[in-house]
Amino acid sequence: MIRLLTGAALLVMPVAVAAQEIDQPPDGYEPIDVYEPVYVCCSRDPTEIVVVGSGSLTPAAADSVEQRTLLRDLAPGLGARIENRLRDEAGIVQFRRSDGRSAHPTSQGVTLRGLGGNASSRALVTLDGVPQADPFGGWVAWSAYDAIHLGGISITRGGGSGVDGPGALAGTIGLHSTMTDGGEASLAYGSRDSWDASASVGTRIGNGQIAIDGRYSRGDGFIPIVKGRRGAVDRAAGYEQGGLGLRLRFDAGDNSHVEASLRGFSDRRDRGTDFTDSKFDGVDASLRVVHDPASGTQWLALGYIQLRDFESGFASVAAGRNSVAPALFQRVPATGIGARFELRPAFDGTNPLRVGADWRRTTGRTEEDFFFTGGIAGRHRIAGGSSDTLGAFAEWTSGDADRGLLWTLSGRVDRWWLGTGYRLERNIGGTTITDLRFDARQGWEGSGRAGLRWTSDALSLRAAGYRGWRLPTLNELYRPFRVGADVTTANEALKPERLWGGEVGVDWASGATKLSATLFANHLTNAIANVTLAANLNQRQNLDAIDSKGVEVSAEQGIGVVTLRATYAFTDARVDASGAAGALDDRRPAQIAKHGGSVSLRSNSGGPVGGFATLRYVGKQNEDDLGQLQLGDALTFDAGLSWRLASAISIEARGENLFDELVPAAISSSGIVERATPRTLWVGARVSF
Repeated sequence: MIRLLTGAALLVMPVAVAAQEIDQPPDGYEPIDVYEPVYVCCSRDPTEIVVVGSGSLTPAAADSVEQRTLLRDLAPGLGARIENRLRDEAGIVQFRRSDGRSAHPTSQGVTLRGLGGNASSRALVTLDGVPQADPFGGWVAWSAYDAIHLGGISITRGGGSGVDGPGALAGTIGLHSTMTDGGEASLAYGSRDSWDASASVGTRIGNGQIAIDGRYSRGDGFIPIVKGRRGAVDRAAGYEQGGLGLRLRFDAGDNSHVEASLRGFSDRRDRGTDFTDSKFDGVDASLRVVHDPASGTQWLALGYIQLRDFESGFASVAAGRNSVAPALFQRVPATGIGARFELRPAFDGTNPLRVGADWRRTTGRTEEDFFFTGGIAGRHRIAGGSSDTLGAFAEWTSGDADRGLLWTLSGRVDRWWLGTGYRLERNIGGTTITDLRFDARQGWEGSGRAGLRWTSDALSLRAAGYRGWRLPTLNELYRPFRVGADVTTANEALKPERLWGGEVGVDWASGATKLSATLFANHLTNAIANVTLAANLNQRQNLDAIDSKGVEVSAEQGIGVVTLRATYAFTDARVDASGAAGALDDRRPAQIAKHGGSVSLRSNSGGPVGGFATLRYVGKQNEDDLGQLQLGDALTFDAGLSWRLASAISIEARGENLFDELVPAAISSSGIVERATPRTLWVGARVSF
């Protein structure tokens, strides 16, 4: 079966084919918004081939070796958020349970398989192949992607996927944009005077296409502090966010095309007291040239730039929460630039080999005013630096999935550099307190993955082993910070994190039934964590290791016009620590739950009535490294219903956390609990043309 993901429709064709380029639908199928050639890759179901947009080269057969999940149902607007859609997949963990309407932007890192411990992402997030982690801090601006028209999200669990780039310790989350041919728009109103508007429009221009996507959302927000612990200073935490993107695509000779993308986003949030507002702005641009003939040598060239400007205030709240004063104001300008080239030579009409090179440079600094007296800052700090990675990769896939066995072997080698770092502290209008320079460093790292899959009828068995690595972020290396009375110092001597891991799994796909189970084990050495050294004093340090093992299970069943899907992850993660971090030995890493899962029911018929219902569970987890503060478990329920009034108009209603479950997102040393999103209701309309 082939599914064509197009701008506004899904074509389903019950045929068996090999991976190929499709320019026109087969006889008997009307082209619906087919705006560009699309490409197919193998899913875990050997009878189903999922088609995604042409942001990259035609996927190799290796895509069927890895454990990969493709998320669809990503229509923008009406209150839907990409980060919350990812929470439906058990095992994907964001540092805070809050989403991008109320969480602090610097807390939104993402990881998988229990490899957590701080807010930097240990999973590699890409948009059309471009890394998305903040160049300075490693967190992810999830609100920036809600304005993008996405054709799908691919989730690859486990590290060592060298063709995606360095940093994929826990796995890769690939966002794939798509271009609208025509237009669609939505407008919704929600709880707490919330508004959400989105629009996408596109058309052909000569031998190319142009598409524009945009979104605006705002809300008065909710009070983050739970009832019973609030004081006079606590109020609702409002938000205002928006984004706009322009994408061009045009042919450049036979079997080649050029894609240019420019997008920007603006994110304004408040943390529920005075002096805690934040601003997060970004502009991204990329240029891609793809040569992808139906047979023959393929190649891709990509260049990109990312500009980020983040500002945030932090407050000091009195013990009774009856007064508040400014504690720190921070501004973080950062830049990421990079390039990538990939070549896939042809061998007897196939492209089993991928070779290429990529480069990424990040620069950034934090500028902070602190030690406030009478509302006036007394001290200023600036700290930052730069990093570069230059790597080469190769991947070979062999075998014949139709005859039973398929295997892949990939590897990459990276040269990394940390430029001279710096930290300067001075009294405002007075003397210099600290003026430090940190020596430049460099080194080599290797990573890779070996995997195989054996298939017989509906049954598939697979196994993989991998090694990955991650360079410390500039934030981890150079920036100290304070949360309340707790001070965390930076550590310019941090080493790169290194992961060894493996997995075995089994998949069953027959008709409308899909079952999958995976056992995994990971050993992360030099894991970076905030280590308690004394009362109210922490430091970022390399732990000896984090050992994580567990099981991931998913099941999917088509039942007439609906699909029932369930996912569950059991993660047993433990810290291996000695020396100054010895108190952490054999404890669970912070922010990692042992249990997590979801059950969802979604309509799939395309009829006049549709909807979804999702029950999501997250288990207990530690707030701090010593396990003295614990966040309770939570069971939430989301649901939505749509009704198509006409071929181009539909109305929708949806609800988040319909049971209004208390989802604890943070807890302070004094026992102040912060909650994630309470019950939120939306009603709106969608139109396409």
